[in-house]
Amino acid sequence: MSDTTDFEAIFADLRAAYAKYEKKCVVIADEAGKYYLATHEVRAKDGYRTWLGGVEIRKGYVSAHLIPVYAHPDMLEDVSDALCKRMQGKSCFNFKKPDAALQKELKSLIDAGVKRFQADGRL
Repeated sequence: MSDTTDFEAIFADLRAAYAKYEKKCVVIADEAGKYYLATHEVRAKDGYRTWLGGVEIRKGYVSAHLIPVYAHPDMLEDVSDALCKRMQGKSCFNFKKPDAALQKELKSLIDAGVKRFQADGRL
């Protein structure tokens, strides 16, 4: 199993990929090992914001969520098999150890997801 230093490095790298969009979003969690962004889109009945995604250190891995790929599954058509193997569910990518190439690919997917939500009018 990776040590916490690996997890912290992965977290910091992916957090930065999300954090550059803070001004377009609403920060809903920003604490040690947990960072999440939501859109400004609010459902009228319950006040819940549409989630954009974020990153969190879990017990055995670092989890990165990206909701645009759930809303637009076609975004995964050009994603590498290696990154797809990191998926858990429909919008979560898990990392147990640093992988510069896959983290770079995920960061590009985050950028594309933000653009897609902007095109939808959610950001």
